[in-house]
Amino acid sequence: MDRPAGLLVPLTTPFDPATGDVAPISLRENARRVLHAGAAGVVAGGSTGEAALLDDSEFAQVIEWLRDVVADGQWLIAGAGRESTRATIAACHVAAERGADAVLVRTPSYYAPSINAPALAAHFRDVADASPVPVLLYNMPKYTHLPITDALLATLAAHENILGAKDSSGDLKNFSAFREAAPQWTMLMGSAALFYAALELGAAGAIAAVGCFAPAEVAAIWTAFSAQDKAEAGAKQERLAPLHTEIVSKLGVPGVKAAMDATGFVGGPVRAPLASLGQKELDTVTKLLKTVGVAPVDAA
Repeated sequence: MDRPAGLLVPLTTPFDPATGDVAPISLRENARRVLHAGAAGVVAGGSTGEAALLDDSEFAQVIEWLRDVVADGQWLIAGAGRESTRATIAACHVAAERGADAVLVRTPSYYAPSINAPALAAHFRDVADASPVPVLLYNMPKYTHLPITDALLATLAAHENILGAKDSSGDLKNFSAFREAAPQWTMLMGSAALFYAALELGAAGAIAAVGCFAPAEVAAIWTAFSAQDKAEAGAKQERLAPLHTEIVSKLGVPGVKAAMDATGFVGGPVRAPLASLGQKELDTVTKLLKTVGVAPVDAA
């Protein structure tokens, strides 16, 4: 348990269709299945987990429920990014108290146009200083509209409590720049479509939403690459890339949950104001899964 490596699955948060409450049995069952399929760990309360739509008590409870099924030697990472530095630090403490091994901290988004580089660096530094568990920075400009730059990483590279970063920019040049800015950090790719290429650039692994419904297939890229079978890893990457581009990237959390329902996991409803997919989109997801050959995953 030195540093995370391989596939980490950013779990969705299942909700009871009748009450809208978090469904703990489904949450834990999904976690068991992805870990059994080869994931090295899971992320709770991240973007794919509808973090922005969970209240503080739900966030804490999700981590605690997952701690019950994430074994020693497997990673439980919590998405602790909040809008203020104070609230982010508080979330880091809650995550640690409930059993998280590390926290994933995004950039604040509401006041993004008003946050300059020194202020953002101070935010991450203050969070890392106060967090009881190691911190992973989270670059997700699609949602935050405030990208992390390689220059920012370079200013924070020496911080002892920052473990690394997840880059969900979808830009390999950006990922490469991150690696050069903080070569001692653990760098994780946020796109399953770029997993193999990121491994070639020195990635330690990926936090990939495709793993929510095709964990064995994504983990197989890591396994093949680690065994020096780059031809096999590349072939698996080529087959799985459309699952990210057409489902995760284009359809977001509703698409991921629909794909989970179609592959034997519990996706279920999204939380408003997100909306479930229409029939046309559902048909597209089902057709793509059949084309790629992703079959339902049996429980452990």
